[in-house]
Amino acid sequence: MTFKTTQLRDAIAFALAVGSTALVGTGVAFAQETESKEATTLDRVEVTGSRIRQVDIETAAPVLQISRAEIEKQGFKSVADILQNITAAGSPAISRTAPLSSGEAVGGYYIDLRNLGANRTLVLVNGKRLGATNDGLQDVASIPSALVERIEILKDGASTIYGSDAIAGVINIITRKNFEGAEANAYMGQYGEGDGTRQNYDFLIGFTGDRGSITVGAEYSKEDPVWARDRWFSQAGAPTGPKSEPRDFFFSSTTQWGALLIPTGALNPNGTPVLGAPRFLRREIPGLDPRNAANFRARNSSDVSLPSSQSTVYSGIERKSLFVNASYDITDWLRFETDMLYTDRESFAQNAGYPYQSAVLPPGFNTPMSVDSYFNPVGNQAVAAGTMPAGQTPTFVHFVRRGWEVPREVRNSLTTYRFTGTFSGSFEVGERIWDWDAGYLYNQNKGVQISTGNLNVANVRAAVGPSFLNAQGQVQCGTPGAPIPLGNKAGQCTPWNPLLPFGYAGQNGLNDPNVQAYLYQPGQAVSETETKNYFVNLSGAIATLPAGDLSLAVGYEHRKESGFFSPDGLSQSGGSTDLASGPTGGGYSLDEFYAELQIPVLADVTGAKELTFNVATRYSDYDTFGNTTNSKFGFKWKPIDSLLVRGTWSEGFRAPTIADLYGGQSQSFSFYTDACDSLFGDARGTAVCVANPDPRLRVPAGFRQSAAQPSGFAPRPNFQTDTPFLSGSNDRLVPETSTSKTLGVVWSPDFVENLNLSLDWWNIKIENAITADSPTQVLDDCYTRGITFRCNAEQDPSRSRFTRDPITGRITNFVFAPINVGYNEVEGFDFDVNYRLDTQWGRFGVAWLNSYTVKNELQTDVLGQAEPSQQNGFGGFFRLRSNLNLSWDKGPWGFTWGMRYYSGVKEDCSFDDRCSLPDYTAPEFNGNISPKNELGSNTFHDMQVRFNAPWNATIAVGANNVFEHYAAPNYDNPNSGYAYYGGFDIGRFVYFKYQQRF
Repeated sequence: MTFKTTQLRDAIAFALAVGSTALVGTGVAFAQETESKEATTLDRVEVTGSRIRQVDIETAAPVLQISRAEIEKQGFKSVADILQNITAAGSPAISRTAPLSSGEAVGGYYIDLRNLGANRTLVLVNGKRLGATNDGLQDVASIPSALVERIEILKDGASTIYGSDAIAGVINIITRKNFEGAEANAYMGQYGEGDGTRQNYDFLIGFTGDRGSITVGAEYSKEDPVWARDRWFSQAGAPTGPKSEPRDFFFSSTTQWGALLIPTGALNPNGTPVLGAPRFLRREIPGLDPRNAANFRARNSSDVSLPSSQSTVYSGIERKSLFVNASYDITDWLRFETDMLYTDRESFAQNAGYPYQSAVLPPGFNTPMSVDSYFNPVGNQAVAAGTMPAGQTPTFVHFVRRGWEVPREVRNSLTTYRFTGTFSGSFEVGERIWDWDAGYLYNQNKGVQISTGNLNVANVRAAVGPSFLNAQGQVQCGTPGAPIPLGNKAGQCTPWNPLLPFGYAGQNGLNDPNVQAYLYQPGQAVSETETKNYFVNLSGAIATLPAGDLSLAVGYEHRKESGFFSPDGLSQSGGSTDLASGPTGGGYSLDEFYAELQIPVLADVTGAKELTFNVATRYSDYDTFGNTTNSKFGFKWKPIDSLLVRGTWSEGFRAPTIADLYGGQSQSFSFYTDACDSLFGDARGTAVCVANPDPRLRVPAGFRQSAAQPSGFAPRPNFQTDTPFLSGSNDRLVPETSTSKTLGVVWSPDFVENLNLSLDWWNIKIENAITADSPTQVLDDCYTRGITFRCNAEQDPSRSRFTRDPITGRITNFVFAPINVGYNEVEGFDFDVNYRLDTQWGRFGVAWLNSYTVKNELQTDVLGQAEPSQQNGFGGFFRLRSNLNLSWDKGPWGFTWGMRYYSGVKEDCSFDDRCSLPDYTAPEFNGNISPKNELGSNTFHDMQVRFNAPWNATIAVGANNVFEHYAAPNYDNPNSGYAYYGGFDIGRFVYFKYQQRF
């Protein structure tokens, strides 16, 4: 079949050769560069977003392509980093700068298009699903970069073509195949601070013959962690500006020095004893006996710790991959093709030792030091030793001690096995060719998570319980009349003196390996998910109409998803200082049928060089919730050769994940802001808080959020609760549905050769959106937005709910779960420019890509009675992301300069001197003022110089964030464990690349 080129089509093809980080979303899925104006013979290809094979490279939906050549021209080596830096990408779902993250997904990389959530972006490998976690997250880090031929990003909903999860868009990773020869690559780089070294080595070899081919590759990648102590925004607390003095609230009073808290005799309203002010051993006088209360003094400014000095700001990761692609023509009309992938990924993150506070646990579960402990300075031993302070009666004591000697580490290992086998062929009906394929996909992810640095609470209780000095001069648990054997096995005990500071010698301190072995037990969790998929597809031309072929694609798919996540018994029971986590397990299966029709309406007539419609529908039958049918319509119209007008309307859906439906409850010390907090709550002082007719919702005047700020430190919002909250699953969830619309133009003006522009409007509205609830959201909905059912959901246990102490108003219990909310709607524009200029001084290229979001609206009230919240321009939701890339190539030399722009955002006002919008309000606040601080925009510059050596090699050096730009601190901690956005560069990164072809 022949196909006549047009100026627009040539411009699109030329754009694929522009030296840029990523190419414009012109509707291009694949094309070969051509400079010929004559008829060109093209193979029929399957375009991402359509099952119909065709020769036309222009589609009704916007598709962005990143070719392998473009991947080689940038300093982002991993597939995840490449995708995270496209303009349509949202904030990272699990950031490497959040070391306290936990669960099976930690250590992976997940791409979120349009800021709608990573589980609403479908990731494919050669058009087939990538395996997912129990939460529905697809780890693109499991795909080695050496495997990639190109990446296609469909920025449009595609549930009718690919099924569930394709709401925000589709990422299709096309792998290398039919490779002839061999290729070796080496990549190494590190930050200007001399840390965060990244290494990547891969080797590819391939053979082709008359009837088949085989491509085999291996890759090894390692990224060293970056420590928080080595970055200005994390090493000494939270700064007021780039590289300026720290804010003191990032220091912790739960320190490695240990603190003594003696009960006063009074009781709190909840019945717990009132504790005296913390007292610390006089560390400035070494050798003092911690068993003598006279050696303790009141807390001073030195009695704090800096947890970040033991923590990672960037987690480490190591990957090993092996992949094979093979095909064989069994006959002229029958081919077998297979893809196999093995990936082993290991990640590492570390936090400071656990901040143990014996009085924080609920009454009856806390672990005070016994009055009969040998180490209690105001216990019975002090009476016997004659060191009891005057007027003090023997009593138990509470203590505070950070386990500085044993930092918390989390090591995640994930092994991926993937296999696809496909038989395909073609046949003729009359003079028309039909293509078919049938096959099987199997994907398995097996994970192991090992955590250290958390204490066994039962062992702590025994270790600080009654103890005595035995005849051998050893401190032993129990009493002389009822001793407990020394040791770390069942029925044994090792005493602990938590008041002995870090770095000081003494009996039974935390530096004693026997004490460590008794108190600390490694935690382990295992997970596994499986995807099994049988499929068959058929496509071809039904008839030939005056404007072209009427084409049809139909198919059937059976898919089964299953998985589990199982923490060890200690973690499930809550017997560890690690957050309790229940097991997840379950699965679902479905059968799906789809049909797609491409209808050429007009061709080569005045006002319509081409007018083509595309319609599709998909029927899905789940064994969990029933069936759903979703349809799509698209059009492509060329009024003249140089102008393309395109648009789509599509329905989409996303089924609840295994974790949504069958996940166990897990504890979390959530960061939240109580809407009734008298300093930072949006509803502070209002009648709904202090005069609520429901005593379960009322707070006293001057109410402060529990543990909102440690004594003596700067107040701030969004502080971590001191009471574990519970989050879990909701078996009453229903699928979310969506409507996606796009409308755009692609223009290649006649008067400028090789210039290509495109503008696309997009809108996605998700109904019954499945949203991970949060304490802040629940409290804001209840008190600020007036959504009454969010205040008391006892009638529906599947919903989030909270209870308050009737006297103090503090939240004593909080359970939150994923919920179906009213809607989530996003809207915006993509504007892209590609230009290439050939001169005697070389080829110059420009690619300017822009994604501008005008709306990101979340309605959590399913009744629609409350004002929706506006997320656009807050936290990690940028209004504008823009990439400008300039390139030059001449002979063996090439140069690329790139700029990545992020618009400014707003954050909550944490400090009076950082509150540029003190009177900020919005309709969803019901007239209340919620002060905000506005942060400026940020631009990061990248560059690369490359040389094609005469021995068939390419050498490149470059730097990302050339000018070592840092953003201002963001105290809302968006996607980060620190006051810095988790998606920004953390320094200048310099790299070297070498490629050898054989």
